[in-house]
Amino acid sequence: MAANLSNPKLTVSVNDVEQQTTLELDHKDEKFDYSKRSQWLRAAVLGATDGLVSTASLMMGVGAVKHDIKAMILTGFAGLVAGACSMAIGEFVSVYSQLDIEVAQIKRDKQRENQNGVIQTQQLDEEDEETLPNPLQAAAASAFTFSLGAMVPLLAAAFIGDYNVRLGVVVAAVSVALAVFGWVGAVLGKAPVVRSSARVLIGGWLAMAVTFGLTKLIGSRGL
Repeated sequence: MAANLSNPKLTVSVNDVEQQTTLELDHKDEKFDYSKRSQWLRAAVLGATDGLVSTASLMMGVGAVKHDIKAMILTGFAGLVAGACSMAIGEFVSVYSQLDIEVAQIKRDKQRENQNGVIQTQQLDEEDEETLPNPLQAAAASAFTFSLGAMVPLLAAAFIGDYNVRLGVVVAAVSVALAVFGWVGAVLGKAPVVRSSARVLIGGWLAMAVTFGLTKLIGSRGL
């Protein structure tokens, strides 16, 4: 018993080991760069929010002058398809331009690092490829999340015949979805939750209100 107590290898307590493990996990979490999520997170949150707001605004604008449910649904569906294609193409072109710039910069850095002043290889290694943006991934994320966001007002209005109730349900469903999207984006990006959700929610309300109001004004003048 005395020999075991005097052995320095056995003097570390369980609490010390648990504390050290916790500190190591916290250190790893602190070292994680949340900005690495920005590429796909930006595309996903932007796509979902844009799909939600733009489709709902289109439907509210048409609903301001036409009470027919078919007109609202067709307008929303057209906005979904057109917006998803537009978001995908725009994101692909934008990220591909960024990719070309970063690849060119990496090759310039490799050339400067060569002591002999001769480029040994211009091929990118696996580590370089992992850090580069992916245009296809960004385009797919934008199109998918845009469609996902656009489905919210479409589904909210699809089964309600009464005009006033339909508009109210669309606004309510879009408001909840905007708050959720803002909350998810803030949590994944480690940003302030309340501020992020409020910013997205207020922006969506303004977009729908302006579209509804201007379309109502123009429609009332017979244009």
